[in-house]
Amino acid sequence: MTEALGSTATPESGRPEDEVATKKGRRGGKRGKKGPFGRLALFYRQIVAELRKVVWPTRGQLSTYTTVVIVFVIIVIGLVTVIDYGFSNAVKYVFG
Repeated sequence: MTEALGSTATPESGRPEDEVATKKGRRGGKRGKKGPFGRLALFYRQIVAELRKVVWPTRGQLSTYTTVVIVFVIIVIGLVTVIDYGFSNAVKYVFG
């Protein structure tokens, strides 16, 4: 008997590695034991926690961003209007 007492070198001593691997791969845990309302409450708590991490813009930044978006939308509307007018005139010219 040359091996040390409690050695994990052989599967006979202590817990086998296969048993440890199957326990780690098992599903469940704290989330698996809660009912549907517990999981829903956890979900909403996580949402609130994430929203607290968000860096919200100041009033000045928000007005600047809003102005930039509105100006960009107006430019795109104008571009689409010009392209639509050109295509409609081209179709009228081709098909009479």
